[in-house]
Amino acid sequence: MSSSSITTPRIAIHYCTGCRWMLRAAWMAQELLTTFEKHIGEVALIPGSGGVFRIWVNDELIWDRKQMDGFPDIKELKQRVRDRIAPEQSPGHSDKPAS
Repeated sequence: MSSSSITTPRIAIHYCTGCRWMLRAAWMAQELLTTFEKHIGEVALIPGSGGVFRIWVNDELIWDRKQMDGFPDIKELKQRVRDRIAPEQSPGHSDKPAS
């Protein structure tokens, strides 16, 4: 793949390996890639330590587990990503009101 075929934005999920949060990070990455497949250039999973769980869109921190007292609900995460990369797009069924 040539670098010209890679588009922005880049999402990075920095997770704690000691806390065993890789599966959570990978699941969130899968959800974001599925929902925003035409808008995301890359999702990086970055192993860390010390209870870290942060999500970045380009250089903007959109979630910090320690500051926000927990993990994002997938609906909220998709809304935060959508607002930054594709405000015109619905983040899928999770954005629709319950009937």
